[in-house]
Amino acid sequence: MTRSLKQLASVAAFILSAAFLVDIQAQSKTNVRKPETPATGATAPEENKKPIEVATYSYEFTQPEFFVRHILVQHDQLGRGKVVFERKGEEAAITEPIALSPAALTRVLGGWTDLQFLDSTEDYQSEKQFPHLGTMRLKMHRAARERTAEFNWTKNKAASSLTDEYRRIADQAILIFDIAVARESQPLNAPKLMEEFETQLKRNGLSDPLQLVPLLEEISTDEHLPLIARNHALRLLKKIDKK
Repeated sequence: MTRSLKQLASVAAFILSAAFLVDIQAQSKTNVRKPETPATGATAPEENKKPIEVATYSYEFTQPEFFVRHILVQHDQLGRGKVVFERKGEEAAITEPIALSPAALTRVLGGWTDLQFLDSTEDYQSEKQFPHLGTMRLKMHRAARERTAEFNWTKNKAASSLTDEYRRIADQAILIFDIAVARESQPLNAPKLMEEFETQLKRNGLSDPLQLVPLLEEISTDEHLPLIARNHALRLLKKIDKK
């Protein structure tokens, strides 16, 4: 009898102990601090950020008597856009996507900044007219503001530098297009295009030669092209590496 009582006492103690633990756990859950919710009407930090103003830039060149009679370069502030060009004797315009290299984009955007283009009223046209050299147009659009300037010759160094930069962008894009056509269907034109590449490289006529290194590497191993073109591509790679 005494042993049974002791067993009952042990069971009762166990039950009381378990109940006590459950009660402590319940209190612990009750006292957990909930995350504070923002007060009604509070704005998250992200919502306070001002929207980015998208800007677009364009350069246009027209001279009906030139072989490349019309060029249009358009891009955004990240350097993504297109080049449209027309050649004399060809009816259809050619449109190619472009992505300016970081170095080229820095120079281009720096040119627009130097001109303070949207805030300026200067037309950049010099007193002397040289229409036979072609007409150039610079255009910028940001938010609700837009401005276009047209000239055929300028003494403004910033405007001249910017148009030169765009001409290099267009010439590089046209060269890439011609090389792509040669690789696809006119391989015998490749040697001549490598010569054109070298001429442009010597006179600093390309936007960013380093951007063309992967293309030259592909040409150097493209067995569809004449060996003379592949070897020329290897020489051009060495020249770019030395710059």
